[in-house]
Amino acid sequence: MSEYYTPQRVRGLYDPASSEPFKLSRSKIELFLDCPRCFYYDRKLGVGRPPGFPFALNSAVDHLLKLEFDIHRLNGTKHALIEKYGVDARPVPHEDLEKWRHNFTGIQCLHEATNFLVYGAIDDLWQNSQGEYIVVDYKSTAKSEDITELNKEWQNSYKRQMEVYQWLLRQRGHKVSDTGYFVYCNGQTDRKAFDGKLEFELTLIPYKGDDSWVEKAIIDAHRCLNQSEIPTGKPDCDYCRYVEAICKYQ
Repeated sequence: MSEYYTPQRVRGLYDPASSEPFKLSRSKIELFLDCPRCFYYDRKLGVGRPPGFPFALNSAVDHLLKLEFDIHRLNGTKHALIEKYGVDARPVPHEDLEKWRHNFTGIQCLHEATNFLVYGAIDDLWQNSQGEYIVVDYKSTAKSEDITELNKEWQNSYKRQMEVYQWLLRQRGHKVSDTGYFVYCNGQTDRKAFDGKLEFELTLIPYKGDDSWVEKAIIDAHRCLNQSEIPTGKPDCDYCRYVEAICKYQ
């Protein structure tokens, strides 16, 4: 086995000569915003960033939350968290919800100007008394402080994530509320013992989205992939800085 890292090869590379729609996920839009050069390497040259570790615990929390809210979706009732915060909403059934939740399908929209098939997988879908769909995203962590708002710079990606989902639903002709919600699960570390269970404090954080940036981001990403030269990386991109530092010694 080689002692050196082999770059991750990625599938579904962009071919400007192809007439087939090019699938562009919500996470790849975020990658483009984070660093155009890393995005170009990934989607056109087939060299992705080193993969992160899977967050199995977060996935378990997401799965259990979906099961919990699905009970209320089936019964047409409100979840206790919705009641607690006095939100005008309830989990709503939709024939495409399971597909919209799946990572490799999600909710899709063909952006005709670029021929990009933009998609993203939502966690949950609620509806208010005005018939507006409400995008809901689950987040889980373990912090010592109470989480009542998204006020950290690194949480801006969470906000953009929700705005892409809102944009996708609107492109599909759905009436969507500007306000979405984050169901934030904070693992409690101040308990006397583990006792084979991890307790969470649940908070519901509203966020008023603005998806007006999404259209431009898609067009800019398309322009990026169609250029012949590798674009300049973001000055604060840790991956680019690491590669540049290594290259100085080669």
